[in-house]
Amino acid sequence: MASTSPGYGITIRVDGPASAQPVSEITQAISAAGASITALDVVESVLDRVVIDVTCDAIDAEHAEAITAAISKNPNLNVRKVSDRTFLLHLGGKIEVSSKVPLKTRDDLSRAYTPGVARISQAIAADPSDLRRLTIKRNTVAVVTDGSAVLGLGNIGPGAALPVMEGKAALFKRFADVDAWPVCLDTQDIDEIVRTVQIIAPVYGGINLEDISAPRCFEIEARLRDLLDIPVFHDDQHGTAIVVLAALTNALKLVKKDLKSTKIVLSGVGAAGTAVARLLVAKGATNIIGFDKDGLVFENKGTADPMRTWFVEHCSPGSFRGDIHEAMKDADVFIGVSAPNVLKENDIKSMAKNSIVFALANPDPEIDPVVARKYAAVVATGRSDQPNQINNVLVFPGFFRGLLDANISKITDEMLVLAAEAISSCVGEEQLNANFIVPSVFDLNVVAKVAAAVKKSPKQ
Repeated sequence: MASTSPGYGITIRVDGPASAQPVSEITQAISAAGASITALDVVESVLDRVVIDVTCDAIDAEHAEAITAAISKNPNLNVRKVSDRTFLLHLGGKIEVSSKVPLKTRDDLSRAYTPGVARISQAIAADPSDLRRLTIKRNTVAVVTDGSAVLGLGNIGPGAALPVMEGKAALFKRFADVDAWPVCLDTQDIDEIVRTVQIIAPVYGGINLEDISAPRCFEIEARLRDLLDIPVFHDDQHGTAIVVLAALTNALKLVKKDLKSTKIVLSGVGAAGTAVARLLVAKGATNIIGFDKDGLVFENKGTADPMRTWFVEHCSPGSFRGDIHEAMKDADVFIGVSAPNVLKENDIKSMAKNSIVFALANPDPEIDPVVARKYAAVVATGRSDQPNQINNVLVFPGFFRGLLDANISKITDEMLVLAAEAISSCVGEEQLNANFIVPSVFDLNVVAKVAAAVKKSPKQ
């Protein structure tokens, strides 16, 4: 059965007669509905009635409605209001701009704005290298999307993508003190996206491309890297690849297997999957069998996409022409960056001894992790309510912290590998177990180690 999640948390305000023990009846109804109660408060009590706020986590929106319905069925209970805690968190947005300098007196205004600010503008005009020293550029990242491949939601457009980009900006600030800002573009034309990012680039110290569908994302990234003198990082590709390599390094260490001799089945040969494969091959993987929505990836099919060409050339399945269920037999590792319920229980059962399953599709993984754990030695997902969450937040804050601090303009494969090694090193030998192969996103060592790894890599 799927687990409850704070992402579907609700607070229900209920009243009932004091004589009917409403607290007991509410908790019984919610527990019977399969929800997890996280808080319960009596907010009002009078002689004959009690008003109670009960907060619980549901599995999904339908489950939340079922919980409310279960309470309403009790004739002694009256549901006054239901609040979705996730929607409440997003009211008015999640980020803001605040001043770093005091603006309390006329002197403050004279220095921060006119007339004093003119001197700063003149200095930058005379020496453009001062732009980074005297403005927000040295600590600012643009989080750029066109809304074409958002999470597991698909092409939902720039407006619907904005809450995700806001969240990304908030994480940048929380974990690495990087000032990031959403840039959601109302176009999916490659030329328009490239040109728009190019002409806004003077404000930023780095570009984080996000949730742009493949194969367009590959061309956009490549062109921007050639055009700009600031780093361009495609998190769906490189962030995912880094954290997968870090997690797999520790998982293989735990089961005592060597990457070079493992059979890896990859579901989802898009932006993320191709980047994962590239980094695994760079670290020595030799047997990757990939699948996309059309099945086994073994030929180019006439596409001009260089990433597809790379995958076919470096991850050839040899003479194998079966489906994913056949490929799973005797596989050591499964990595899914694709869609829900791609695998069946027998697929995991047929894997090699001490197998590793990374089912990373969000919000619903390729296989129920509870089922996968019946057979696999190590199971990871992309969900925060499961152990071993493989989450890009382990990567991008520290990675950009290092890029910005060292004024690095180009990203290399060596940086990606070093970042992965830094993350895996945050789990000590004494900590490593089947439920802990990656550090917590709240581990303060992660950002520091990833930033240091990026800064020590050779500049391009």
